[in-house]
Amino acid sequence: MHKALCALLLLLPPTATWPVTPRPPVLRPYEPPPTPYAAGHRGVDLSAPPGTPVRAVSRARVAFAGRVAGRGVVTLELTATGLHTTYEPVRPTVSGGDEVEEGQIIGEVEPGGTHCAIPCLHWGLKQGDTYLNPWSLLPRTPPRLLPYLDTPRSTIATAASATTPGSSTPSSIRRTAESTTP
Repeated sequence: MHKALCALLLLLPPTATWPVTPRPPVLRPYEPPPTPYAAGHRGVDLSAPPGTPVRAVSRARVAFAGRVAGRGVVTLELTATGLHTTYEPVRPTVSGGDEVEEGQIIGEVEPGGTHCAIPCLHWGLKQGDTYLNPWSLLPRTPPRLLPYLDTPRSTIATAASATTPGSSTPSSIRRTAESTTP
């Protein structure tokens, strides 16, 4: 992904709203194609039975709400980003030009007309002609370091308290990182 695009995605406030709630099982993840015209999966398939309400994952303007190749499609232009999210198959309850808020219902999953083996919602993200991973819009959970299973707790407590004044990183971890940094 381009550095400017990565920076844009990091500046976006992460949304807590999934397109369907509660958080559905993922039937097929985003699989970017190696080239623009190669095979791949340009979105995420979420398990969703027909009639499931579909929600806007962010504040947006409806760029398109209608039928494409016999399927209902909604495309939202995310406010001030140049990004578009797509949802299909959806029976839209919004119209082109409408402004929507995060979490607002924009339609419902239609029966049939899907590429999944079971009913699903295909959720996509694009910038221009470039497909992106829609999961990048969801909250980023900060990583947590957990102790090794065979490390005694007393060693962990000692290492955590061995910080240099003004630093929150234990000196033993800092030394290890410094010795492995080129």
